[in-house]
Amino acid sequence: MKVNLTKRVQTPEGLRYCPVVEAANGRVKPDCVVVNGAQEKHPEGAYYLEWRDDGKRRRLSVGKNAAEAYALKLKKEAELNATAHGIAVSPALPASPSNGKRSLADAITEYLAEIRLTKKPKTLAAYSTSLAYFAESCSKMHLEDIDRRDLLKFSAFLRDEKNQGPRSVANKFENVASFLKAQGVRLSDLRVSKHDRPTFTQEEPEVYEREEIADLFAACDEDERVWFEFFLCTGMRDQEVMHTYWADVNLNHATVRVTHKPDRGWTPKAYKEREIPIPARLVSLLRDLKTRRGDRACPLVFPTKGCNVKMDFLDCLKAVTKRAGLNPEDFWLHKFRATYATWALWKGVDLRTVQSWMGHSDLESTMRYLRPNRSAEVRNKVNEIFGN
Repeated sequence: MKVNLTKRVQTPEGLRYCPVVEAANGRVKPDCVVVNGAQEKHPEGAYYLEWRDDGKRRRLSVGKNAAEAYALKLKKEAELNATAHGIAVSPALPASPSNGKRSLADAITEYLAEIRLTKKPKTLAAYSTSLAYFAESCSKMHLEDIDRRDLLKFSAFLRDEKNQGPRSVANKFENVASFLKAQGVRLSDLRVSKHDRPTFTQEEPEVYEREEIADLFAACDEDERVWFEFFLCTGMRDQEVMHTYWADVNLNHATVRVTHKPDRGWTPKAYKEREIPIPARLVSLLRDLKTRRGDRACPLVFPTKGCNVKMDFLDCLKAVTKRAGLNPEDFWLHKFRATYATWALWKGVDLRTVQSWMGHSDLESTMRYLRPNRSAEVRNKVNEIFGN
């Protein structure tokens, strides 16, 4: 009767039960598994025994220690072989090794399966990474054994071992907190105080200067000018721009809508559709683009040649900045969105309206863009007040 020893590890395809690697003496090489035919080192995860019982596969977690897991494998094989020959023996493993406790690994698997069904792929990826790191840092096998120290170790692990910045540490910590809450485990129950939760300094959003925008647009060709004017004049997220259809654009009313695209499996953030007014100069550019494009069947405003979603706007932006003699490090797509919100607020558009245009779920997100106006016009006003 054969008992297999595997380890549940994180792979590019997700969490998998991978065969362990045995040394020449038959012992298990700690943390070594076979992934897609190749040996890899995986310190994360726990070991599992697998065997057949009445034709059904059984799987049991046996901890993170390779030597102990291998010893339990041999004991289980001896038990199964003795039973097969009619010899009564005491069980090699307890009938209920978890004492009614819930496996952390199984809880993570079930939770991610629910996230996959209810959230977007980007959200699933974020939770998958956070929980994989938590499983790697936590030595506990069961949910009921997790305590405050495990959460503190997790924060330190992200900072010191994974070289995560303060914002990333805080975000991943909150993802794990959400997971634990879904399992009925609240941080307050673990005596995790607000001082234990990682924090980060909310940096002031960076915006483009009008001179930078002018230099950038001067170096653009016809198509590039439309792309980056669209980013600037709509304040849309990059995925929203990529999934904009001509049906979303109303040139007569000078508006563009952010809408669900079920045919491409894409939905707006927080599943919220919205309408944004656009200036006359962008309307003119879009009319010209539509004329140049002719009667193409592709519904996308900015498609690839094969009518697929254009994914390389950032690379294109960096190329234009180099051509313009600007520093590519100072240019990225989300900075257009920050500039849009900041300029709108500087011009006196009320917060609620800007919140609606931006698609923010809460007013606090919009208020981040209430930053001081440092333009020459403002400096002139200061000089008028206090004198030169």
